[in-house]
Order: sequence, then structure tokens, then C-alpha cells
Amino acid sequence: MWQGFPHAEKGQVIGLLGGSFDPAHEGHAHITREALKRLHLDQIWWLVSPGNPLKARQPAPMADRIAHARTVMDHPRVRITDLEARLGTRFTFETVSRLKAMYPGVKFVWLMGADNLVQFHRWDRWQDILRAVPVAVLARPGAGVQARLSRAAQVFRQVRLARGESIEGRAPPVWAFINLPMSDASSSAIRAQGGWTSGRG
Repeated sequence: MWQGFPHAEKGQVIGLLGGSFDPAHEGHAHITREALKRLHLDQIWWLVSPGNPLKARQPAPMADRIAHARTVMDHPRVRITDLEARLGTRFTFETVSRLKAMYPGVKFVWLMGADNLVQFHRWDRWQDILRAVPVAVLARPGAGVQARLSRAAQVFRQVRLARGESIEGRAPPVWAFINLPMSDASSSAIRAQGGWTSGRG
């Protein structure tokens, strides 16, 4: 495997959790542990993004965010990565397409919090993301109803799995809403409380 890229075997199922992780917190760790358990994933890769194209505020330096993320999420089947920076991709569809080409025989599942599904239709080539990989939407505080009524949920309602149906082995387009005990931790609240100051001007 290419230097600096995580190892994956053919036939493995890898969850991809993208975000700025500015900073990573227990909410991220919580949904990661739940996804590993509920979706029977072999690994989860955190994709710590260089920056979010939808946000005017740019995050703390990548090295600081990755170092902090590793203190928050220490698990043998979770990799904290800077893959998007290494790949030079800016948008999720580009990242997913590159990873699928680089890891033939590996199955990827895109993981997102329900709060992201609310504005998923604003993402670049969002419909192509759903056609490229299965998507698991993980419950987040206050976002459940909005997520279920979101544009993406409505457009792809025919391929949403019913409660209790497993996303395992399903070919895209397919998505599932995963109910789970919730953590109300948020990066914006941590920043607002002064709990994360690294790299700020």
C-alpha cells in the first residue's frame, strides 16, 4: 500500500467518517464506536479534512486536529487520517471515487451525523455520493426530524432501509438512519466555550 495510507484487505468493509474535527470530541468517538458495532465494519477511517468548502471559517492546523483526534479516539480498528490532503481532493465524491479506485475489492460505507443529512443536498455531487457508496446516517441531537424531512431523504426515500434492516452487503444507492443513544457534544460549542484554541488567529 502507498506510504501514509491505511491498510485494508479485499472483502473488508470500511466506514468513512469525514469532517473538520475542529476539534474532535466524544460525540465523534461515540458514533464511531456505535457504527463499528451496529454496522459490522472492519475499520473506520476518520477523514480529517483540509477545510470545509461550506464553511467560511477555516479550521485549526491539520497536525493539531489529527493529534487531538488521536487522544479522543483510540481504538485498534479506527484510523485517524489526512487522506484528503494526501489525495488532493476537496469534495467527498472525489475522495470516495479515488479510494474505491485505490482499494479494489474493499467496500466503503459513508458515515454521517444526521445534522449533515439536513444540508447534504448542498454538497458537491451529493446524488453521485449516494450512488457510489452505501450511506449510514447516525442520529444526532435535535436533527432527527429535520434529517428525515431533508431534500436528500426525500429524493432517495425509495432506497432508505426500514428500521432493523441491515446495510451490510447492500449495493448503492442505499441508506439507513441509525438510531442510537446520543451525545450532545459539538465542536462549535467547544470552540465557543474556549475549549479549543489551537491555530486560531
